[in-house]
Amino acid sequence: MNEPQMKDRTKQFALRVLKMADELPTTRSGNAIANQIVRSSTSVAANYRALCRAKSRADFINKTSIVEEEADESSFWLELIVDAGLMKATRVKPLLGEANEPTAILVASRKTAIARR
Repeated sequence: MNEPQMKDRTKQFALRVLKMADELPTTRSGNAIANQIVRSSTSVAANYRALCRAKSRADFINKTSIVEEEADESSFWLELIVDAGLMKATRVKPLLGEANEPTAILVASRKTAIARR
């Protein structure tokens, strides 16, 4: 996957999560998780864009780690939404897959960058 495709993919992921977050119940737990999932999913997209402007290999590796962490955190919140019974698994499962795929891509990219040091 090339840079523009990944930029679009992470942005589309964030947009889909924003819509899903609006569907969460307006309870204390629903609101708390909605805030967290919105923050982490939009951070994936924003930090991926920053990664694309890395100034050095070390900067690239660092920024890749940040995006990887945010994608993994998004996966956690999505799992918690289902486990807490806030939303049906059928609604969340496609987003969970979409959060896990960039994580795997970024892990591989970071390992490659480290190996090329």
